[in-house]
Amino acid sequence: MKTFKNPIIPGFYPDPSVCRVGDDYYLVTSSFEYFPGVPIFHSKDLVNWKQIGHVLDRPEQLNLDQTPNSRGIYAPTIRYHDGVFYMITTFVVSKTGARRNFYVTATDPRGPWSDPNWLEDAPGIDPSLLFDDDGKVYYTGNRKPPSGQQYKKHNEIWLQELDLEKKQLVGPKYSLWDGALKNAHAQEAPHLYKIDGWYYLIIAEGGTGHTHAVTIARSKEVTGPYEMTETNPILTHRHLGNDHPIVNVGHADIVETQNGEWWMVALASRPYGGYYRNLGRETFLVPFIWEDGWPIVNPGKGIIEPEMEFPNLPEHKWPALPHADSFESEQLDDRWNFIRTPRGDFWSLSERPGYLRIKAKPETIMEEENPAFVGRRQQHINFFAQTVMEFEAKTEHETAGIVLLQNHNYQFRVEVLLEGSQTFVRLVRREAGQDKVIAKEQVDKHTMYLKVEAYGQDYSFFYTTKPFDWRILAKNVDGRILSTDVADGFVGAYIGMYCSGNGKRTDNYVDFDWFEYHGLEE
Repeated sequence: MKTFKNPIIPGFYPDPSVCRVGDDYYLVTSSFEYFPGVPIFHSKDLVNWKQIGHVLDRPEQLNLDQTPNSRGIYAPTIRYHDGVFYMITTFVVSKTGARRNFYVTATDPRGPWSDPNWLEDAPGIDPSLLFDDDGKVYYTGNRKPPSGQQYKKHNEIWLQELDLEKKQLVGPKYSLWDGALKNAHAQEAPHLYKIDGWYYLIIAEGGTGHTHAVTIARSKEVTGPYEMTETNPILTHRHLGNDHPIVNVGHADIVETQNGEWWMVALASRPYGGYYRNLGRETFLVPFIWEDGWPIVNPGKGIIEPEMEFPNLPEHKWPALPHADSFESEQLDDRWNFIRTPRGDFWSLSERPGYLRIKAKPETIMEEENPAFVGRRQQHINFFAQTVMEFEAKTEHETAGIVLLQNHNYQFRVEVLLEGSQTFVRLVRREAGQDKVIAKEQVDKHTMYLKVEAYGQDYSFFYTTKPFDWRILAKNVDGRILSTDVADGFVGAYIGMYCSGNGKRTDNYVDFDWFEYHGLEE
């Protein structure tokens, strides 16, 4: 039996949504405060995915300036209809929950995608679209019930027609469903499908933590009433305990293959070193069948497994991505992100060809700002990352190096700095907004090799001025501050390169020759 391993997309790629066009599959995930927004992937077999870009890759599409941590872009949905791709999502603007819903379109999933079409009077989050066979288009989302919340986090799913010509919601709003379980909370992530004459409504409920779940209801009329299956929730791991290798399962979308199989993508997390989830919420794949008009997920087991039988599709592997980026291209690799929409030209691949130049900004990575940072996701429980940089601090305010972060208050920084006339490399552990220097060593050269190595929650940090003649800066430092279980929020850990004037304007910069990331056997 041919098998595949879950997650199919490791690392911080939550809230997956999938659609099929012929023999091709396309998938998008949330991106929160990171830019570019909404990574988009392509697959031929539902298992092997290749990132083909970002849906929101232009500053005029997405201005994340002053967006708080774990706000920004929530829960995109991707759909295809009559030659056009649609991506609809929520932009959560502030900590108070101010939000707006919008959609963009493209005829090629690689882009370009349109500027946002903002929808007025569209409360709630997690919008989705249904293209009905009578030509009508329906919008679904969540909201607080118009009659009032009966308990904390009580939401309902609502529906309204979307006029694509006017680019606005029209007609009455309909309340569809408020979940399967009594006093179910955080009803969200609705997706509506028409299958064999029934309208099926799949949602998430129970919150994004350990009690997360996928539930379903159906109706003969799109506006309801909706009846639910007695076997709800159709997918959850809430009953499996904190030690299970896959937890927090929920927020699902479904797709039928060209061979008639049905599959579900869902988010979940892999805890390690205790109930800590540095990688954030990842994308998983699980099969289901239809029985008496209802889905049965992974028949006989009912859960997502780390290893499962391969879909009945020809396997299609993409060329392996290089572990190292030597910065020889004219554009950054799709794996690199910024924290919020970049302000100013603080990075360059052309000023010194073959190097990534990052120019110091006054903003620091210890603020909810747009620092001079270029980073990528930590995608493996065990990994190492290394780089070489050239940096000469001109004042004691300037620092450059690499950072592992969950957010601006929880991070590790390996940075080069000037103290008096001497240059040092140091490891700073930042927890709850407080910095603590873990290790510091004097160095005498401006070319610095830096390395991070992690085995589970043990993170080790190395440096050298000679190629790969590694010296220990700190060994087996507890990495659990990189988990949302400590730091809070909805994202996963990042690792990347940065430079800062730490509150001061400067014309200094750092040059990175290459950056290498390797996932290790787990």
